[in-house]
Amino acid sequence: MKPRLSGKKLLFVLFTLCTLTAFGQGAEPAIERKGFVIGFGIGGGVISVSDSNQETSFDKASGGISLPNLKIGWMLSERTALLATFPGMIYEYEGRDRSFEAFIPSLQYWPSSRWWINGGIGLAMDFPAFYEVDDFKDEDWNFGCAVAAGTGYEIVQKKNFALDIQSKIHLGRAFMGNDQYRDGVAFTVGLGFNWY
Repeated sequence: MKPRLSGKKLLFVLFTLCTLTAFGQGAEPAIERKGFVIGFGIGGGVISVSDSNQETSFDKASGGISLPNLKIGWMLSERTALLATFPGMIYEYEGRDRSFEAFIPSLQYWPSSRWWINGGIGLAMDFPAFYEVDDFKDEDWNFGCAVAAGTGYEIVQKKNFALDIQSKIHLGRAFMGNDQYRDGVAFTVGLGFNWY
C-alpha cells in the first residue's frame, strides 16, 4: 500500500516550499541609468506612404521589418534621457525598396522603474534602401520634417542593461521638389536592447 500525505501534511509541505522559494529570491539589483546611453530595436510594423498627387491619401499600407531603430544619447537624470533616435521602415515604391526614416532629437522619461515614454521632432528622410543603390547621384533623396512618439516596458533589467518591449509611431513629410511631397506614417512593435 502506498503511503499517502494527509491534507494537513500536504499543505505544510506546499507552504514550506513557497516560503523557501520566496526567501530564496534575492532582491533584484537596481538598474543604474547614468551617463552614455545606446540602444537599438528590432521588430515589425505597418507603414503607409502617400504622395501629394494621389487622389486618396494613405490608401495602402504594408507590413515590414523595422531595423535597426537606433538611439544614442545621455542621461540627464535617473529618469530622463536626451536622445537622438533613428526610427524607420522599408517600403516598396515602383518595384524598388525605399526607406522612410527620421533623425529625431527626443526626450525619454521613465514614469516608473520599468515603463518609459519618448517623443520628439526632427528630420524626415525618404531615400532608396542601401541595397538598392547603384549610383548615389541617380537616386532621389528627399528630406523634410518628422515627429515620433513611443513607449516601452523593460522586461529584463540588469545593472547597465535593459531589454524592453517597445512600440513607436513615426510621422513625416519629405519634400521632393516641384511643390511635391511624400507623407509617411509607420507604427512598429519590437524588442529593444539598451545599455546605460
